[in-house]
Amino acid sequence: MVSASAVLAACLPPPPPPPPGFQDTVVFQGLTAPTVVQFSPDGRVFVAEQSGLIKVFDSLSDTQPTVFADLRTNVLNYSDRGLVGMALDPSFPTKPYVYVLYTYDAQIGGTAPQWGVAGQTADSCPAPSDGCLASGRLSRLQASGDQMVGSEQVLVEDWCQQFNHTVGMVKFGPDGSLYASAGDGATYQYAEWGQTGNACGDPPGPAGANLAPPTAEGGSLRAQDLRTSGDPVGLDGSIIRVNPDTGAAMPDNPLAGDPDPNARRIVADGMRNPYRFTVRPGTNELWVGDVGWSTYEEINRVPSPTGAPVENFGWPCYEGPGRTPEFDAANLDMCENLYADPSATTAPFFSYSHSEHVVPGDPCPTGSSSITGPVFYEGGGYPARFQGALFLADYARGCIWAMLPGANGLPDPATRETVKTNTPHPVDLKLGPGGDLFYVDVGGTIRRIQYG
Repeated sequence: MVSASAVLAACLPPPPPPPPGFQDTVVFQGLTAPTVVQFSPDGRVFVAEQSGLIKVFDSLSDTQPTVFADLRTNVLNYSDRGLVGMALDPSFPTKPYVYVLYTYDAQIGGTAPQWGVAGQTADSCPAPSDGCLASGRLSRLQASGDQMVGSEQVLVEDWCQQFNHTVGMVKFGPDGSLYASAGDGATYQYAEWGQTGNACGDPPGPAGANLAPPTAEGGSLRAQDLRTSGDPVGLDGSIIRVNPDTGAAMPDNPLAGDPDPNARRIVADGMRNPYRFTVRPGTNELWVGDVGWSTYEEINRVPSPTGAPVENFGWPCYEGPGRTPEFDAANLDMCENLYADPSATTAPFFSYSHSEHVVPGDPCPTGSSSITGPVFYEGGGYPARFQGALFLADYARGCIWAMLPGANGLPDPATRETVKTNTPHPVDLKLGPGGDLFYVDVGGTIRRIQYG
């Protein structure tokens, strides 16, 4: 016998579908520690893996990629080191160039591999507490179809690295210039100013000497190298802007007349780990996600990469909105000089503490934090309010947020929204087909975020 309630239920309309929202789907899987994705205008998709392998998919539906290039012998794949930056020429494939930024498995000017084994996917560091000296490389590769041809053209070789926070992102600006970022090359385990062997040979002591306050200029202080005159300028903790054909500084850079070639390249410095950055559409502004240390993550804005002076964001003397306690307490000359001149540094456009939620009440865990992204949304299938919004992610929290534009067109920190939670290991955000946001899960997948 059918109950009255069952009859009533049969007569009612079906429940409404759940409200539309952001959902992600796996596009590519089975990858080994992917770090960056790039979309070619001809439909191909390039994916770099941390080991130094670059793979190319014919389309979003391809399941069997071709190995475009194998740089594993040159790449030091250890901890956060490896191949983490890649860009296609803006006229690709007409101009068949792929640009890569990676940790080179040797000191500056040395021969790889120093710590790893030729052709090996994963490398090691035999004495991690002392650090394994390496460097960074920005190079150009030439494509013929789905294969690299010819030899790697090294554009810039610098970025002395003893520990972590090595190279970051490579990206073209709207004027055709090429940008690259890198961290300070120091350890994350303690406030480091060169007291652990000073492998990079920073002043005032030689390589092998343990530096001490107040005169030390090593470790994280390499991010302030533009402000010292005792040695050639290094590129740690900076963003550079160079000619993509030669690696030389662009002629309209802020320090284009400086006698030091590295000083001429730098357009922003004083950053701990500017792992990812983007350009705001319709402008030359750089928006930088700078991975913090113990307290804050930062979004730094460079309003004009060709304007003077070079934007200095204060690391390691500053983190987030204030002084870094450990470096402040050490009474280092380099930091004390910065503290004496507040106009010498630029505060973050936005920062969030490791102990607070990015969006009040969001379900994303606090504590460990590591900012990735950012990228500006330029139109597609998302709701209209996201036009011009800045999307950012946090690798450690596994979340993606959006900062909506204000009346002046700039992202407004008061309009933050949670877009996705439980996103696995996002290390790179990109706009792809349909204007959708794609992200790289370093655990092995490339994912697409759609709305509906």
